[in-house]
Amino acid sequence: VPLGVFWSIFLGLVWLYLLEVPDPAVVPHYQAGVVAFGLSAIIELLGEPFWVLAQAHLFVRLKVIAESLSVVSKCVLTVILVVLYPRWGLYIFSLAQLFYVSVLVMCYVIYFTIFLGSPEARKKSFPVARMKALLPNLVEDETFVNWKEARLTWSFFKQSFLKQILTEGERYVMTFLNVLNFGDQGVYDIVNNLGSLVARFIFLPIEESFYVFFAKVLERGKNVKDQKQDDVAMAANVLELLLKLVLLIGLTITVFGYAYSQLALDIYGGSMLSSGTGPDLLRCYSLYVLFLAINGVTECFTFALMCKEEVDRYNFVMLALSFTFLCISYFLTHWHGSIGFILANCFNMGIRIAHSIHYIYDYFKESTYNPLTGLLPSPFLVLVYIISGVITGFSEVFFCCDKGWMARLIHISLGALCFAATIVTMFCTETKLIHFVRSQ
Repeated sequence: VPLGVFWSIFLGLVWLYLLEVPDPAVVPHYQAGVVAFGLSAIIELLGEPFWVLAQAHLFVRLKVIAESLSVVSKCVLTVILVVLYPRWGLYIFSLAQLFYVSVLVMCYVIYFTIFLGSPEARKKSFPVARMKALLPNLVEDETFVNWKEARLTWSFFKQSFLKQILTEGERYVMTFLNVLNFGDQGVYDIVNNLGSLVARFIFLPIEESFYVFFAKVLERGKNVKDQKQDDVAMAANVLELLLKLVLLIGLTITVFGYAYSQLALDIYGGSMLSSGTGPDLLRCYSLYVLFLAINGVTECFTFALMCKEEVDRYNFVMLALSFTFLCISYFLTHWHGSIGFILANCFNMGIRIAHSIHYIYDYFKESTYNPLTGLLPSPFLVLVYIISGVITGFSEVFFCCDKGWMARLIHISLGALCFAATIVTMFCTETKLIHFVRSQ
């Protein structure tokens, strides 16, 4: 928390006094927005110990309820304020963000206040007995710092910092180098937010939940021969089916997203979004979603099993990759505008996927399991994807999006038929995966 306060103040000053400030007539209350978002980061940090405790003990329902309640509260407050007080500008989103983190932290605090010391906690032999134990304190007969844990924490901090650059790097290039004007940044943000809905609502929960699963089932730092073989078999089976699941979701979004990007943006934001670079941006993002899907699962397995030395080695790889990614983002943006950012992200994800696949292959090569077969869908299903992509592509050319609502309905109907054929084929060819999804 003290580090969070320091960085919030430092970066707040950077955003207020060193970077370009929008015209107050166009974007009012910018300064108040910067302060509010810095404060919300500090409040969220206060709830981090509770979040970690919930993750470690698989309190999935608590996490789902807390995050759902806070997101819904934020959305409801935003809508009410936008409708009633549109002139407030950034005040609306600042207040909504503060409300979101406050509800999130309070959900965790209230739950653990009730849970700790309860009969259920004693029955589970929960390692924390009271709320006071979650506060920083000095324990007698223990060193001030556990250096083994501190070094591991430092390794993960460096990794998180580099992942932040790789995940949000294009925003820093946009902000500090002014490669796009505010209008183009706005369109990019809208497309980025729309495109990342699937990643946030489907891929991220899968990645977080199964990171904990793999970390519990297999022991970090041990090779496959030294693990319990039943656990290895279970982990390999789950990893294979997870890879197949996210691959098929990603392929579906890529194939159908290409032909329906313009229509989606036209319905969402009118001609302002669907007539410029928006459709091409969303088409590229549909491909990027496929990379995101595969990278999320491969990295969650890799990071769950890496020892400290492997994490440190990977940090050097990520450092080089971060520098390369920022350079490529800058040059591709000059060459192809905001689309260059998404192409650079695809390159970045491709390299990370290659590293994770190499790690998984090395890990399982001394066993009889090969979970990477999850990345090989049925040939018949691939053929259906190709046919669907061709049909919907021609449908977009002939029926979308300036030929009236009847043409649009025909375009949507053709897409629905192709999508239904794809799902039916999936049910017939991927029976093992369907059983996994139903049961898990």
